[in-house]
Amino acid sequence: MRAKPVTMAAITAAHGITGEVRLKLFGEGVAGLKRYRAFNEGAFTVKVLRDDGKGGAIARFAEIADRTAAERLRGTVLTVPRDALPPLGEGEYYHADLLGLPAVSSEGEPLGTVIAIENYGAGDVLEIEKPKGEDGAKPVRFMVPMRVEAVPEWDDERLIVSAAYAEG
Repeated sequence: MRAKPVTMAAITAAHGITGEVRLKLFGEGVAGLKRYRAFNEGAFTVKVLRDDGKGGAIARFAEIADRTAAERLRGTVLTVPRDALPPLGEGEYYHADLLGLPAVSSEGEPLGTVIAIENYGAGDVLEIEKPKGEDGAKPVRFMVPMRVEAVPEWDDERLIVSAAYAEG
């Protein structure tokens, strides 16, 4: 089985006339991105990568020759295989590992699936979507803070939400 790709950044705009691009970062900043020399299974090879001073980065890829080519790539995500990421410490996780996990309450009740992870400044918040009801009702979504009292455990198979945080 191939390693699951993990999104590290996205191209947001062309920068200058020589083919440089602006990047929105989804990790630990430019330093974390500099670990990788290639993205998207080798489709993009880094020539230069620098901090833009605004929380993003400016990149020059060997495969992008000019501003026109850079503009066409707006919205392109840059990925690396999951197994290329550094190992995690106790209690750490990658967002990509949680997305799509089934969530169950600490009492064993199925809650739904993790569909998004947001961070509004105080830590990660999981968005869980309950399946659509048999009556044709819209799926219900609720949010849970990614803290030990709310999510006491998770693994590759499921995420457990404390019953007090499981919206009924």
